[in-house]
Amino acid sequence: MADAKSARSPDIGGGAADAQRAEALRSRALAYHAAAPAGKLAIEVTKPCTTQAQLSLAYTPGVAAPVREIARDPEFAYDYTAKGNLVAVVTNGTAVLGLGRVGPLAGKPVMEGKAVLFKHFAGIDAFDIEVEARDADHLIDVVTAIAPGLGGINLEDIAAPDCFRVERELQERLDIPVFHDDQHGTAVIVAAALRNALIVQEKNLESVKVAIVGAGAAGVAIARMLQSMGVQRCFLSDVHGVLHRGRKDLSPWHDDLAVAPEDWTLAEMLADADVVIGVAVRGAIPEAALPTLAPRPVVFALANPDPEIDPRRVRQLRPDAVIATGRSDLPNQVNNALGFPYLFRGALDCRARRIDTGMLLAAVDALADLAREPVSDAVLAAYDLAPDSLRFGPEYIIPKALDPRLRERVAAAVAAAARRSGQARR
Repeated sequence: MADAKSARSPDIGGGAADAQRAEALRSRALAYHAAAPAGKLAIEVTKPCTTQAQLSLAYTPGVAAPVREIARDPEFAYDYTAKGNLVAVVTNGTAVLGLGRVGPLAGKPVMEGKAVLFKHFAGIDAFDIEVEARDADHLIDVVTAIAPGLGGINLEDIAAPDCFRVERELQERLDIPVFHDDQHGTAVIVAAALRNALIVQEKNLESVKVAIVGAGAAGVAIARMLQSMGVQRCFLSDVHGVLHRGRKDLSPWHDDLAVAPEDWTLAEMLADADVVIGVAVRGAIPEAALPTLAPRPVVFALANPDPEIDPRRVRQLRPDAVIATGRSDLPNQVNNALGFPYLFRGALDCRARRIDTGMLLAAVDALADLAREPVSDAVLAAYDLAPDSLRFGPEYIIPKALDPRLRERVAAAVAAAARRSGQARR
Protein backbone atom coordinates (compact mmCIF):
# COMPACT_ATOMS: atom_id res chain seq x y z
CA MET A 1 0.00 0.00 0.00
CA ALA A 2 1.05 3.63 -0.42
CA ASP A 3 3.53 4.99 2.14
CA ALA A 4 2.85 8.70 2.48
CA LYS A 5 5.61 9.29 5.03
CA SER A 6 8.26 9.06 2.33
CA ALA A 7 8.93 12.03 0.08
CA ARG A 8 11.28 10.10 -2.19
CA SER A 9 9.97 8.82 -5.49
CA PRO A 10 10.83 5.33 -6.76
CA ASP A 11 12.25 4.64 -10.16
CA ILE A 12 9.42 4.53 -12.67
CA GLY A 13 9.95 2.63 -15.87
CA GLY A 14 13.13 1.45 -17.59
CA GLY A 15 16.56 0.32 -16.38
CA ALA A 16 18.23 -2.89 -15.22
CA ALA A 17 17.21 -2.28 -11.60
CA ASP A 18 13.56 -2.12 -12.64
CA ALA A 19 13.94 -5.35 -14.61
CA GLN A 20 15.46 -7.08 -11.60
CA ARG A 21 12.68 -5.88 -9.32
CA ALA A 22 10.07 -7.03 -11.82
CA GLU A 23 11.63 -10.50 -12.06
CA ALA A 24 11.86 -10.77 -8.28
CA LEU A 25 8.19 -9.81 -7.97
CA ARG A 26 7.26 -12.32 -10.67
CA SER A 27 9.06 -15.12 -8.83
CA ARG A 28 7.47 -14.27 -5.49
CA ALA A 29 4.00 -13.99 -7.06
CA LEU A 30 4.25 -17.36 -8.80
CA ALA A 31 5.47 -19.04 -5.62
CA TYR A 32 2.67 -17.39 -3.64
CA HIS A 33 -0.03 -18.65 -6.00
CA ALA A 34 1.49 -22.14 -6.38
CA ALA A 35 1.85 -22.87 -2.66
CA ALA A 36 -0.48 -25.71 -1.65
CA PRO A 37 -3.39 -25.48 -2.00
CA ALA A 38 -2.99 -23.74 -5.36
CA GLY A 39 -4.80 -20.45 -5.88
CA LYS A 40 -6.23 -18.15 -3.23
CA LEU A 41 -9.74 -19.43 -2.44
CA ALA A 42 -11.48 -22.30 -0.67
CA ILE A 43 -15.01 -23.09 0.53
CA GLU A 44 -15.84 -23.46 4.21
CA VAL A 45 -18.82 -25.11 5.87
CA THR A 46 -20.71 -22.73 8.14
CA LYS A 47 -22.98 -25.17 10.02
CA PRO A 48 -21.99 -28.17 12.16
CA CYS A 49 -22.17 -31.51 10.33
CA THR A 50 -20.59 -33.93 12.77
CA THR A 51 -23.63 -36.02 13.71
CA GLN A 52 -26.30 -37.86 11.77
CA ALA A 53 -28.91 -35.45 13.13
CA GLN A 54 -26.94 -32.47 11.83
CA LEU A 55 -26.42 -34.11 8.45
CA SER A 56 -30.16 -34.73 8.21
CA LEU A 57 -30.68 -30.98 8.65
CA ALA A 58 -27.95 -29.94 6.22
CA TYR A 59 -29.23 -32.23 3.49
CA THR A 60 -32.11 -34.63 3.11
CA PRO A 61 -34.68 -34.78 4.61
CA GLY A 62 -34.33 -31.52 6.58
CA VAL A 63 -33.27 -29.39 3.63
CA ALA A 64 -36.74 -29.77 2.15
CA ALA A 65 -38.13 -27.32 4.71
CA PRO A 66 -36.25 -24.23 3.42
CA VAL A 67 -36.83 -25.40 -0.15
CA ARG A 68 -40.59 -25.24 0.40
CA GLU A 69 -40.34 -21.82 2.06
CA ILE A 70 -38.28 -20.35 -0.79
CA ALA A 71 -40.64 -21.86 -3.38
CA ARG A 72 -43.49 -20.13 -1.56
CA ASP A 73 -41.66 -16.78 -1.33
CA PRO A 74 -38.26 -16.24 -3.06
CA GLU A 75 -37.35 -13.56 -0.52
CA PHE A 76 -36.83 -16.34 2.03
CA ALA A 77 -33.64 -17.25 0.13
CA TYR A 78 -32.01 -14.38 2.01
CA ASP A 79 -32.98 -16.01 5.32
CA TYR A 80 -32.22 -19.67 4.63
CA THR A 81 -29.26 -19.61 2.19
CA ALA A 82 -25.98 -17.75 1.66
CA LYS A 83 -27.51 -15.66 -1.14
CA GLY A 84 -27.51 -12.45 0.89
CA ASN A 85 -23.73 -12.49 1.38
CA LEU A 86 -22.66 -13.97 -1.95
CA VAL A 87 -21.24 -12.07 -4.93
CA ALA A 88 -20.05 -13.44 -8.26
CA VAL A 89 -16.93 -11.86 -9.73
CA VAL A 90 -17.50 -12.29 -13.46
CA THR A 91 -15.17 -11.75 -16.42
CA ASN A 92 -14.87 -12.73 -20.06
CA GLY A 93 -11.12 -12.05 -20.01
CA THR A 94 -11.16 -9.30 -22.62
CA ALA A 95 -9.42 -6.53 -20.63
CA VAL A 96 -7.47 -8.13 -17.79
CA LEU A 97 -5.38 -5.61 -15.85
CA GLY A 98 -3.04 -3.98 -18.34
CA LEU A 99 -2.60 -7.25 -20.21
CA GLY A 100 -5.59 -6.97 -22.50
CA ARG A 101 -7.49 -9.87 -24.06
CA VAL A 102 -5.74 -12.79 -22.35
CA GLY A 103 -8.91 -14.87 -22.07
CA PRO A 104 -11.11 -15.91 -19.17
CA LEU A 105 -8.86 -18.66 -17.81
CA ALA A 106 -5.79 -16.42 -17.66
CA GLY A 107 -7.97 -13.87 -15.87
CA LYS A 108 -8.83 -16.33 -13.08
CA PRO A 109 -5.99 -15.26 -10.73
CA VAL A 110 -7.31 -11.70 -10.86
CA MET A 111 -10.88 -12.79 -10.19
CA GLU A 112 -9.72 -14.95 -7.27
CA GLY A 113 -7.81 -11.94 -5.98
CA LYS A 114 -10.92 -9.80 -6.18
CA ALA A 115 -12.81 -12.43 -4.20
CA VAL A 116 -10.06 -12.37 -1.57
CA LEU A 117 -10.47 -8.60 -1.20
CA PHE A 118 -14.25 -8.96 -0.84
CA LYS A 119 -13.74 -11.42 2.00
CA HIS A 120 -10.80 -9.70 3.69
CA PHE A 121 -12.16 -6.16 3.71
CA ALA A 122 -15.92 -6.65 3.90
CA GLY A 123 -16.62 -10.24 5.00
CA ILE A 124 -18.37 -10.98 1.70
CA ASP A 125 -18.18 -14.44 0.15
CA ALA A 126 -17.42 -14.35 -3.55
CA PHE A 127 -17.18 -16.89 -6.35
CA ASP A 128 -15.01 -16.13 -9.36
CA ILE A 129 -16.83 -16.94 -12.61
CA GLU A 130 -14.81 -16.95 -15.84
CA VAL A 131 -17.02 -17.11 -18.94
CA GLU A 132 -15.87 -18.20 -22.39
CA ALA A 133 -18.42 -15.92 -24.03
CA ARG A 134 -18.95 -15.68 -27.77
CA ASP A 135 -20.05 -12.06 -27.54
CA ALA A 136 -21.76 -9.57 -25.23
CA ASP A 137 -25.18 -11.20 -25.72
CA HIS A 138 -23.84 -14.59 -24.68
CA LEU A 139 -22.18 -13.11 -21.57
CA ILE A 140 -25.41 -11.35 -20.61
CA ASP A 141 -27.39 -14.57 -21.00
CA VAL A 142 -24.90 -16.60 -18.94
CA VAL A 143 -24.85 -14.12 -16.05
CA THR A 144 -28.64 -13.83 -16.11
CA ALA A 145 -28.93 -17.60 -15.92
CA ILE A 146 -26.67 -17.97 -12.85
CA ALA A 147 -28.00 -14.93 -10.98
CA PRO A 148 -30.87 -16.41 -8.90
CA GLY A 149 -28.58 -17.79 -6.20
CA LEU A 150 -26.48 -14.64 -5.89
CA GLY A 151 -26.79 -11.45 -3.85
CA GLY A 152 -24.81 -9.36 -6.34
CA ILE A 153 -22.71 -9.36 -9.53
CA ASN A 154 -19.30 -7.69 -9.78
CA LEU A 155 -18.31 -7.41 -13.43
CA GLU A 156 -14.57 -7.25 -13.95
CA ASP A 157 -12.07 -6.75 -16.78
CA ILE A 158 -14.59 -6.58 -19.63
CA ALA A 159 -13.43 -4.47 -22.56
CA ALA A 160 -15.23 -1.34 -23.72
CA PRO A 161 -17.65 -0.76 -25.33
CA ASP A 162 -19.18 -4.17 -24.46
CA CYS A 163 -18.80 -3.45 -20.74
CA PHE A 164 -21.31 -0.57 -20.94
CA ARG A 165 -23.98 -2.68 -22.61
CA VAL A 166 -23.39 -5.75 -20.43
CA GLU A 167 -23.78 -3.76 -17.24
CA ARG A 168 -26.85 -1.84 -18.41
CA GLU A 169 -28.74 -4.88 -19.66
CA LEU A 170 -27.96 -6.94 -16.58
CA GLN A 171 -29.15 -4.08 -14.38
CA GLU A 172 -32.42 -4.08 -16.31
CA ARG A 173 -32.88 -7.87 -16.19
CA LEU A 174 -31.90 -8.58 -12.58
CA ASP A 175 -33.17 -7.44 -9.19
CA ILE A 176 -29.76 -7.63 -7.47
CA PRO A 177 -26.86 -5.16 -7.63
CA VAL A 178 -24.78 -5.35 -10.82
CA PHE A 179 -21.59 -3.31 -10.66
CA HIS A 180 -18.68 -2.94 -13.08
CA ASP A 181 -15.76 -2.03 -10.82
CA ASP A 182 -13.52 -0.87 -13.66
CA GLN A 183 -16.13 1.79 -14.35
CA HIS A 184 -17.88 2.88 -11.20
CA GLY A 185 -15.44 1.62 -8.59
CA THR A 186 -12.67 3.67 -10.16
CA ALA A 187 -14.97 6.65 -10.55
CA VAL A 188 -15.94 6.63 -6.87
CA ILE A 189 -12.33 6.65 -5.64
CA VAL A 190 -11.25 9.29 -8.16
CA ALA A 191 -14.20 11.50 -7.25
CA ALA A 192 -13.50 11.26 -3.52
CA ALA A 193 -9.81 12.03 -4.02
CA LEU A 194 -10.63 14.92 -6.34
CA ARG A 195 -13.13 16.43 -3.92
CA ASN A 196 -10.38 16.64 -1.31
CA ALA A 197 -7.66 17.69 -3.75
CA LEU A 198 -9.77 20.68 -4.75
CA ILE A 199 -10.22 21.61 -1.09
CA VAL A 200 -6.43 21.60 -0.73
CA GLN A 201 -6.08 23.70 -3.90
CA GLU A 202 -8.92 26.05 -2.85
CA LYS A 203 -11.00 25.37 -5.95
CA ASN A 204 -14.53 24.08 -6.46
CA LEU A 205 -16.05 21.45 -8.71
CA GLU A 206 -18.45 23.78 -10.46
CA SER A 207 -15.75 26.07 -11.87
CA VAL A 208 -12.82 23.80 -12.72
CA LYS A 209 -11.80 22.60 -16.17
CA VAL A 210 -11.29 18.81 -16.15
CA ALA A 211 -9.30 16.99 -18.83
CA ILE A 212 -9.57 13.18 -18.84
CA VAL A 213 -6.93 11.37 -20.91
CA GLY A 214 -8.46 7.99 -21.71
CA ALA A 215 -12.05 7.38 -22.78
CA GLY A 216 -12.49 3.71 -21.98
CA ALA A 217 -14.63 2.26 -19.21
CA ALA A 218 -12.91 4.19 -16.42
CA GLY A 219 -12.69 7.51 -18.27
CA VAL A 220 -16.35 7.48 -19.25
CA ALA A 221 -17.49 6.54 -15.74
CA ILE A 222 -15.30 9.20 -14.14
CA ALA A 223 -16.69 11.84 -16.48
CA ARG A 224 -20.28 10.91 -15.68
CA MET A 225 -19.59 10.79 -11.95
CA LEU A 226 -17.98 14.23 -11.98
CA GLN A 227 -20.88 15.64 -13.98
CA SER A 228 -23.32 14.28 -11.40
CA MET A 229 -21.28 16.12 -8.75
CA GLY A 230 -21.52 19.46 -10.54
CA VAL A 231 -18.54 19.63 -12.91
CA GLN A 232 -19.53 21.81 -15.87
CA ARG A 233 -16.43 21.62 -18.07
CA CYS A 234 -15.23 18.06 -18.61
CA PHE A 235 -13.39 16.97 -21.77
CA LEU A 236 -12.02 13.59 -22.82
CA SER A 237 -9.49 12.23 -25.28
CA ASP A 238 -8.55 8.78 -26.50
CA VAL A 239 -5.75 7.39 -28.64
CA HIS A 240 -7.32 9.00 -31.73
CA GLY A 241 -7.66 12.49 -30.27
CA VAL A 242 -10.06 14.71 -28.37
CA LEU A 243 -13.72 13.64 -28.24
CA HIS A 244 -15.88 16.05 -30.25
CA ARG A 245 -19.07 15.97 -32.31
CA GLY A 246 -17.23 15.79 -35.60
CA ARG A 247 -15.69 12.39 -34.94
CA LYS A 248 -17.39 9.48 -36.69
CA ASP A 249 -15.57 6.70 -34.82
CA LEU A 250 -17.19 7.13 -31.40
CA SER A 251 -19.59 4.66 -29.83
CA PRO A 252 -23.04 5.74 -28.64
CA TRP A 253 -21.68 5.63 -25.08
CA HIS A 254 -19.44 8.59 -25.90
CA ASP A 255 -21.95 10.81 -27.67
CA ASP A 256 -22.93 13.04 -24.77
CA LEU A 257 -19.30 13.35 -23.65
CA ALA A 258 -17.95 14.52 -27.02
CA VAL A 259 -18.29 18.22 -26.18
CA ALA A 260 -14.86 19.66 -27.06
CA PRO A 261 -14.43 22.08 -29.98
CA GLU A 262 -13.72 20.17 -33.18
CA ASP A 263 -10.37 21.87 -33.74
CA TRP A 264 -8.93 21.00 -30.35
CA THR A 265 -5.76 18.96 -30.05
CA LEU A 266 -4.68 17.20 -26.86
CA ALA A 267 -2.47 20.19 -26.05
CA GLU A 268 -5.48 22.52 -26.27
CA MET A 269 -7.58 20.23 -24.12
CA LEU A 270 -4.89 20.26 -21.44
CA ALA A 271 -4.17 23.99 -21.63
CA ASP A 272 -5.48 25.82 -18.54
CA ALA A 273 -6.86 22.59 -17.11
CA ASP A 274 -7.35 22.68 -13.36
CA VAL A 275 -7.61 18.89 -13.24
CA VAL A 276 -5.90 16.28 -15.41
CA ILE A 277 -6.92 12.65 -14.94
CA GLY A 278 -5.05 9.93 -16.79
CA VAL A 279 -6.69 6.52 -17.24
CA ALA A 280 -4.70 5.44 -20.25
CA VAL A 281 -1.10 4.25 -20.68
CA ARG A 282 2.41 5.43 -19.95
CA GLY A 283 3.30 8.57 -21.89
CA ALA A 284 -0.30 9.56 -22.63
CA ILE A 285 0.09 12.89 -20.79
CA PRO A 286 2.91 14.89 -22.42
CA GLU A 287 5.41 16.58 -20.14
CA ALA A 288 5.21 19.66 -22.35
CA ALA A 289 1.65 20.22 -21.14
CA LEU A 290 2.63 20.75 -17.51
CA PRO A 291 3.60 24.43 -17.80
CA THR A 292 0.31 25.17 -19.56
CA LEU A 293 -1.91 23.86 -16.75
CA ALA A 294 -3.84 26.26 -14.54
CA PRO A 295 -2.26 27.46 -11.29
CA ARG A 296 -2.48 24.93 -8.42
CA PRO A 297 -3.45 22.00 -10.67
CA VAL A 298 -4.52 18.49 -9.73
CA VAL A 299 -2.80 15.70 -11.67
CA PHE A 300 -4.03 12.11 -11.31
CA ALA A 301 -1.88 9.72 -13.39
CA LEU A 302 -3.49 6.36 -12.69
CA ALA A 303 -2.02 3.87 -15.18
CA ASN A 304 -0.28 0.96 -13.44
CA PRO A 305 2.54 0.24 -13.01
CA ASP A 306 3.79 3.14 -15.12
CA PRO A 307 1.73 6.35 -14.84
CA GLU A 308 0.78 8.43 -17.87
CA ILE A 309 3.43 10.95 -16.80
CA ASP A 310 6.33 10.55 -14.39
CA PRO A 311 5.18 11.90 -11.00
CA ARG A 312 8.74 13.04 -10.25
CA ARG A 313 8.66 15.35 -13.25
CA VAL A 314 5.25 16.67 -12.25
CA ARG A 315 6.64 17.48 -8.82
CA GLN A 316 9.71 19.16 -10.33
CA LEU A 317 7.91 21.19 -12.97
CA ARG A 318 4.70 21.88 -11.04
CA PRO A 319 5.50 22.02 -7.31
CA ASP A 320 2.07 23.59 -6.83
CA ALA A 321 0.30 20.42 -7.99
CA VAL A 322 -1.55 17.80 -5.95
CA ILE A 323 -0.59 14.44 -7.41
CA ALA A 324 -2.18 10.99 -7.18
CA THR A 325 -1.30 7.72 -8.89
CA GLY A 326 -2.41 4.11 -8.85
CA ARG A 327 0.86 2.99 -7.26
CA SER A 328 1.16 1.72 -3.71
CA ASP A 329 4.65 3.17 -3.25
CA LEU A 330 3.61 6.79 -3.76
CA PRO A 331 1.33 9.10 -1.75
CA ASN A 332 -2.36 9.31 -2.67
CA GLN A 333 -2.90 5.88 -4.15
CA VAL A 334 -6.22 5.65 -6.01
CA ASN A 335 -7.05 2.10 -5.01
CA ASN A 336 -10.35 0.42 -5.90
CA ALA A 337 -10.11 -1.66 -2.72
CA LEU A 338 -11.28 1.50 -0.95
CA GLY A 339 -14.63 1.22 -2.68
CA PHE A 340 -16.10 -1.97 -4.10
CA PRO A 341 -16.00 -4.13 -0.92
CA TYR A 342 -17.90 -1.53 1.08
CA LEU A 343 -20.30 -0.60 -1.71
CA PHE A 344 -21.38 -4.23 -1.88
CA ARG A 345 -21.34 -4.58 1.91
CA GLY A 346 -23.80 -1.71 2.20
CA ALA A 347 -25.92 -2.97 -0.69
CA LEU A 348 -26.08 -6.52 0.69
CA ASP A 349 -26.82 -5.35 4.22
CA CYS A 350 -30.02 -3.66 3.06
CA ARG A 351 -30.76 -6.23 0.32
CA ALA A 352 -30.58 -3.57 -2.36
CA ARG A 353 -32.03 -4.22 -5.80
CA ARG A 354 -29.27 -2.22 -7.48
CA ILE A 355 -26.45 0.24 -6.83
CA ASP A 356 -27.68 3.60 -8.06
CA THR A 357 -25.99 6.99 -8.45
CA GLY A 358 -27.11 8.15 -5.03
CA MET A 359 -25.38 5.17 -3.42
CA LEU A 360 -22.18 5.88 -5.37
CA LEU A 361 -22.22 9.53 -4.33
CA ALA A 362 -22.76 8.49 -0.71
CA ALA A 363 -19.59 6.39 -0.95
CA VAL A 364 -17.73 9.37 -2.44
CA ASP A 365 -18.76 11.60 0.44
CA ALA A 366 -17.93 9.00 3.09
CA LEU A 367 -14.45 8.41 1.67
CA ALA A 368 -13.71 12.10 1.29
CA ASP A 369 -14.95 12.90 4.79
CA LEU A 370 -12.88 10.12 6.37
CA ALA A 371 -9.64 11.44 4.84
CA ARG A 372 -10.22 14.79 6.53
CA GLU A 373 -10.45 13.22 9.98
CA PRO A 374 -7.45 12.47 12.23
CA VAL A 375 -5.77 9.21 11.28
CA SER A 376 -6.18 6.44 13.84
CA ASP A 377 -3.30 4.71 15.60
CA ALA A 378 -4.33 1.49 13.87
CA VAL A 379 -3.66 3.01 10.45
CA LEU A 380 -0.31 4.45 11.52
CA ALA A 381 0.71 1.06 12.90
CA ALA A 382 -0.39 -0.77 9.73
CA TYR A 383 1.88 1.43 7.61
CA ASP A 384 4.68 1.79 10.18
CA LEU A 385 4.18 5.55 10.34
CA ALA A 386 5.21 7.91 13.10
CA PRO A 387 2.52 9.80 15.08
CA ASP A 388 1.20 12.87 13.27
CA SER A 389 3.02 11.87 10.06
CA LEU A 390 -0.21 11.37 8.12
CA ARG A 391 -2.74 14.16 8.03
CA PHE A 392 -5.06 15.74 5.49
CA GLY A 393 -3.13 17.72 2.90
CA PRO A 394 -1.42 17.47 -0.50
CA GLU A 395 -0.01 13.98 0.21
CA TYR A 396 -3.05 12.59 2.01
CA ILE A 397 -6.32 13.22 0.20
CA ILE A 398 -7.79 9.71 0.26
CA PRO A 399 -7.97 7.15 3.10
CA LYS A 400 -5.54 4.27 3.35
CA ALA A 401 -6.84 0.88 2.22
CA LEU A 402 -6.11 -0.65 5.64
CA ASP A 403 -8.10 1.95 7.57
CA PRO A 404 -10.45 -0.17 9.72
CA ARG A 405 -13.09 2.60 9.72
CA LEU A 406 -13.82 2.15 6.00
CA ARG A 407 -16.18 -0.78 6.37
CA GLU A 408 -18.46 0.89 8.89
CA ARG A 409 -18.42 4.37 7.35
CA VAL A 410 -18.76 3.59 3.66
CA ALA A 411 -21.10 0.60 3.97
CA ALA A 412 -23.41 2.48 6.31
CA ALA A 413 -23.53 5.50 3.99
CA VAL A 414 -24.33 3.28 0.99
CA ALA A 415 -27.10 1.42 2.83
CA ALA A 416 -28.64 4.68 4.05
CA ALA A 417 -28.63 6.05 0.50
CA ALA A 418 -30.29 2.85 -0.77
CA ARG A 419 -33.08 3.28 1.76
CA ARG A 420 -33.56 6.91 0.74
CA SER A 421 -33.81 6.02 -2.95
CA GLY A 422 -36.07 3.02 -2.43
CA GLN A 423 -33.54 0.44 -3.62
CA ALA A 424 -33.40 -1.31 -0.24
CA ARG A 425 -35.61 -4.29 0.54
CA ARG A 426 -35.12 -3.79 4.25
